[in-house]
Amino acid sequence: MGKSLKEDLVIEQLMTVHDPEIPVNIWDLGLVYAIEFPGEEEVVITMTLTAPGCPIADEIIEEARVAAGRVDGIERVTVNLVFDPPWGPERMSETAKLELGFDVF
Repeated sequence: MGKSLKEDLVIEQLMTVHDPEIPVNIWDLGLVYAIEFPGEEEVVITMTLTAPGCPIADEIIEEARVAAGRVDGIERVTVNLVFDPPWGPERMSETAKLELGFDVF
C-alpha cells in the first residue's frame, strides 16, 4: 500500500526542517526513518541525527515536532530519536547528494 496523503503532508513539512550545519532538509538527508499514524490525529516520527553528539539535537527534534504538527488533523506529534541503525550518507536522497557535491553516478 502506498503512502497516504497525510504522510505526504507530514513529509512536505519535514522538508522545511534543516540541520543548520548542513544546508539540506532532514527528509532528504535521510534522517527520518519512519512516520507512523497510531491514531487518527497522532503521528509518531522516528528519526536520527548525523552525529550522536549533535549540540543542537533538541532544536532539530523540536522543529520536526512543530513542522509535523502544522498538518491539518494532526493534534499529537511524538518524535523518537534513535541511533540504531546509525545514519550514513548512503541514506541521503539523490537531491541531497547533488546539493552537497557527492558523486551520484
